[in-house]
Amino acid sequence: LEALRALTARIGCCAVVTGRAAIDAVRLGGLAEVPRLHVLGHYGLERWYAGQLDSPDAVPAVARARDRLRGLVAAAPAGVHLEDKGHSLVVHTRPATDPAAALADLRAPVDRLAAELGLEVVPGRFVLELRPSGIDKGAAVRRLAADRDPAAMLYLGDDLGDLPAYAAVESLRREGIPGLTVASVDPRLDDAPPQLAARADLVLGGPEQVVAFLTALAAAVGEP
Repeated sequence: LEALRALTARIGCCAVVTGRAAIDAVRLGGLAEVPRLHVLGHYGLERWYAGQLDSPDAVPAVARARDRLRGLVAAAPAGVHLEDKGHSLVVHTRPATDPAAALADLRAPVDRLAAELGLEVVPGRFVLELRPSGIDKGAAVRRLAADRDPAAMLYLGDDLGDLPAYAAVESLRREGIPGLTVASVDPRLDDAPPQLAARADLVLGGPEQVVAFLTALAAAVGEP
């Protein structure tokens, strides 16, 4: 929070882009304490700023998928569970005895369900998320850039869902907006997606290094 407060005081726009509901991210992270911070929830479907939340209605296909996914999860190994995020549904396999095998077994039926209902399956770290097509962090970054007309951009991520945001920064860079992609890859964890480190311009060794980097960045930008 200290690093974010320093950044928001010195740069044009600082945003948290998350797959969580915006209000959940604000609550879990204590983000309401950071002035001028934007929180883009559900991959940009929601926007929270200065205590105000803008959130659309969930698409009907998500409601239709809910009971079907519950059935798939009920038949899966112990520990597999469903997270209902309102705008999307997430199958978690991390608590299973063999989370990778459970994820692999569920991928085909979840893919079929998504195709039937016109949803998209997005994999992550021992998760499969069903969400409306065309919604991702790349689109959120693009919209933010269009709103703010930035002189430069930096995006920092730690999971597969951040790859579309990397692509957006790379695309904007080709259009003349300087940009940097940063990956947080904790060497103590064995599930960090290798695609992030391979794609990013800069790789940091986990959350502690992220905080140090953001603090140094704010100091380098200068006084507000």
